[in-house]
Amino acid sequence: MSTFTFSPLLGWPVGGTIALVMLTLAIVEVVRHTFGDAGDETMLSCVRRMLICLTVGAMALGPSMTVSTTSRAVNNTDVVMAVDVTGSMAVKDAAYGSDELTTRLNAAKQAVDDVTKAYADSSFAAVRFGASGTLDVPLTPDAAAIRNWATTLAPEATGVSSGSSLDAPLDQLITTLNDIRTTHPDDAIVLYLITDGEQTSAQSRRTFSTLRHYINDAIVVGVGSTAGGRIPLIKDGASSDSSKSDGSSESSESGSAESKNSNAQQWVTDPDTGQPGISKMDETTLKNLADELGGSMVTTSAQNTMANGRSAEASKKWSVGATAKQRTRTNPVVWPLAAIALILIAWEMGSTIAMSRRLL
Repeated sequence: MSTFTFSPLLGWPVGGTIALVMLTLAIVEVVRHTFGDAGDETMLSCVRRMLICLTVGAMALGPSMTVSTTSRAVNNTDVVMAVDVTGSMAVKDAAYGSDELTTRLNAAKQAVDDVTKAYADSSFAAVRFGASGTLDVPLTPDAAAIRNWATTLAPEATGVSSGSSLDAPLDQLITTLNDIRTTHPDDAIVLYLITDGEQTSAQSRRTFSTLRHYINDAIVVGVGSTAGGRIPLIKDGASSDSSKSDGSSESSESGSAESKNSNAQQWVTDPDTGQPGISKMDETTLKNLADELGGSMVTTSAQNTMANGRSAEASKKWSVGATAKQRTRTNPVVWPLAAIALILIAWEMGSTIAMSRRLL
């Protein structure tokens, strides 16, 4: 269903001001001709000049028709994001766009948000991986769904995993990318692998080179620091306050020592030393992953984010598809007024030239 509305192309402040000025000029023209010294101006000239002012003012207000539609133009770029949620992602040694330290997973969430903004009107799929890989969001043009998914990510419980294995998402990625390539053979597929690069599993990691067949580009995003940090003990996907780097606890209302001890931050211990283990971002592994994928590696920091992380392999083609969500589209209808204004201005110029010749 279509409805008429006004939507100034220059915005209401500018468009409203122009319309008000034109209306004022139209009123001045009528008042001057009726009550003032009109000179040689005829009634027809007065009406013509008034219509020119009113037409230009109406154009400034941007007359438009709003149309409800389920169709949407989508860029032929499919972005697949795989985010590491192993326990080491809870380490608070990452920086993202500022000097303030945050957990690696929080930095990953901000990276996801920036990537979705970099690919306006593209399609996205989301995979999380810890002990195994899971496709949480199938391919969708709804970027908000991906951002909402990212906010729900939590580090995997410590007891679930017997060691980080970076090839955990490989099988799921092969299935997901193969499905996308089969369904959209002409699309550009870009893979973002967001991880700290830590491999602690005793088993050898499988190569990611098998994914090259399905993707056009890959970007491995490293989060964390090479200095590393202690790994908080995580229960049921939620850690205690890892922001307390010294391991101090929050006191209870009673302030008793027993309560403080029970609330103290617990850390994953190194079985060889009995001391809290240190997890470090592994740049060598990240570079190897990027080489296997035929892509590039980016490490986030206080100065480096994914705000400009759009791949050069992104498609320049678009396709129109149907979505379940109904949207309202505003279509400006200015051309009829522009045609009228052009005719009136041409008429005014012709009358002015004719009048000038008669006065010679």
